[in-house]
Amino acid sequence: MSEMKLVVVGAAGRMGQSLIRAIDETDGATLSAAIEIAGSPALGRDAGELAGIGTNGVIVTEDALASFAKADGVLDFTVPAASVTFAGLAAQARIVHVIGTTGCSDEDEARFTAAARHARIVKSGNMSLGVNLLAVLVRQAAQALAAGDFDIEVLEMHHKHKVDAPSGTALLLGAAAAEGRGVDLNENAVKVRDGITGARDPGSIGFATLRGGSVIGEHSVMFAGEGEIIEISHRAMDRQLFARGAVKAALWAHDKKAGRYDMLDVLGLNKE
Repeated sequence: MSEMKLVVVGAAGRMGQSLIRAIDETDGATLSAAIEIAGSPALGRDAGELAGIGTNGVIVTEDALASFAKADGVLDFTVPAASVTFAGLAAQARIVHVIGTTGCSDEDEARFTAAARHARIVKSGNMSLGVNLLAVLVRQAAQALAAGDFDIEVLEMHHKHKVDAPSGTALLLGAAAAEGRGVDLNENAVKVRDGITGARDPGSIGFATLRGGSVIGEHSVMFAGEGEIIEISHRAMDRQLFARGAVKAALWAHDKKAGRYDMLDVLGLNKE
């Protein structure tokens, strides 16, 4: 099979550069285009030089439509509004769209699901093997530990530049806990505590958010019972692991039918 031609959107950002490097080091994948917004100082630059891997002949452009038409897939760690637009273009081109964007609304998610009628959408709050394995363990623990005996708290920390909270990974882990308990996360999540809050609501799933420094991502899920605490954690040491996971997801989805998938599908960790 020929190499999968991949587009990186948001090519000048930290994740965009990481994705370009990950494609360069992955057999079976090649960078076909690098996209940035109008007015970006990266426009017209060589994408390889931008990512620190040397000249590769791919010049950064703002023409996503033409780039998608010539590609097999797109890797997208941008912002919700941009990802919705890119999902529409991916559906039009009938290609793979790997989405690592976080902070998406229910309306955004509905747009992604609609695009998946024609595109192969792989979306996850985290692209790493470790975090997705953690989510499986959290789901199993939540199922085994009764709500009346153990309270669930999700703690996360990221760098000071992150703009959404809780993180997509924290929400992924919270959703896994809610699934294990057989409840709806939106109806049971507690994301803010301030002032006289009263006693903890039985069965609620709490979130605590920390921001500071250059932390890539740290997540812990605590099951707090009477006289004991069970804690499951993951610490990301290198942003490149998310980029490698995204490329892996694209290669996995290359020959799949149109539809919506997540990293549990890619990694074979779904329950079926």
